[in-house]
Amino acid sequence: MEERPRTISTTSSTYAVSFSSAVMGYDKAFLRTPPGLLMVAEIVFGLLVWALIAGTEYFAVSAFGWVMFVAVFYWVLTVFLLIFYITAAYTKIPQVPWTTVGLCFNASAALFYLIASIVDAVSVKQAAQGSLNYNNWAASSFFAFIVTLCYSGNTFLSFQTWRSKDEGP
Repeated sequence: MEERPRTISTTSSTYAVSFSSAVMGYDKAFLRTPPGLLMVAEIVFGLLVWALIAGTEYFAVSAFGWVMFVAVFYWVLTVFLLIFYITAAYTKIPQVPWTTVGLCFNASAALFYLIASIVDAVSVKQAAQGSLNYNNWAASSFFAFIVTLCYSGNTFLSFQTWRSKDEGP
């Protein structure tokens, strides 16, 4: 039997998927799309942000509590959404406007990560430059800005998809 590709539309892109990957219950093709690659980058760099802070005495500077909250909260949600997209579970709930959900999620993540990365960078100045915490906090600040760029890129792609879906036929 010949395998015919079919078109799948997610919150951020449209791409062809073979029938066998859809039958097996997961969609590996999503990981090769720009939104999929950005989500993986958000997960990896987001993990670095909160791991670098959690490995220190972050309670000494109260602002790091906010940075930890944002980093862990959006990391967990991004992992959940990546699993959701890979398993194509969004196709089981067609009543939800997934393009709007993706746009709102990515825009809020970009905004809150921007605030958290600025708070992180400003709080690093409070640390003594010779301490071990300083290096970890400075690295977490760098990676927080990288994650902000990833979420901003995904917001742009989500916006393009959202705009093209709402223009009508």
